[in-house]
Amino acid sequence: MDSLDPRIVADTHPVGELALSHLLLKRDRRVPWCLLVPRKAGLTEFHQMDRADRSQLMEEVSSLSAAIERGFGVDKINVAMLGNVVPQLHVHVVGRRRDDFAWPGPTMGVPGAEDYDDAGLAETLAVLRRETGLG
Repeated sequence: MDSLDPRIVADTHPVGELALSHLLLKRDRRVPWCLLVPRKAGLTEFHQMDRADRSQLMEEVSSLSAAIERGFGVDKINVAMLGNVVPQLHVHVVGRRRDDFAWPGPTMGVPGAEDYDDAGLAETLAVLRRETGLG
């Protein structure tokens, strides 16, 4: 995973590899929060991808959104491509619940991230891998 920005590596747990993207789990157990990072060097913007890769990324976002919804029973899925802090193109896919720590506001930028303990990480990874077809 040497093609990943070091900040993304530090903030996530690897889940697996999709057709185009690395699938990563944010180190914050408060909500099911994943990142998709296309394995294409030098990308900072969505429009820099060719049409086929843009389409594939959107399919991966859609599939991951459905997997999070099924696996974690969330009320809403938030999808964002910001890149103001980490310019490498990446997509946040976040499962939200009406009673989560930031509802109805955004989760990004809210302090207090709580990393997973070993059991919680194993369980969350198992759900994600099962629901995405990686496991």
